[in-house]
Amino acid sequence: MKRVLFKVILPLLVIAAWMNMCYWICIRADGFDFFLYWIMIGCPYGIRKMCMFIVPKNFGIAGNIGILALNCIIGGVIGGGIIIIKITSIFIEILNFVRCKK
Repeated sequence: MKRVLFKVILPLLVIAAWMNMCYWICIRADGFDFFLYWIMIGCPYGIRKMCMFIVPKNFGIAGNIGILALNCIIGGVIGGGIIIIKITSIFIEILNFVRCKK
């Protein structure tokens, strides 16, 4: 039961809560912004990869902010892929749990 709690239920609840919070931010008057949604969902999961590609040095304040924004976009896109992998691994874990209970 502990394995199911920490490998299935809690990660799924955290991902669902985060996706719900990001959903309401990305609704616009002219429609839904899927690219912003993808970046916002992936940002916490790609945060370790953000500053690996371009490290801000020897720029002014505007250059540093621009590089930081670019790193956030890159990290969000990578994190979106990580979310897909995590959801797939959660479903595999559910299938393994159901198969072992039979």
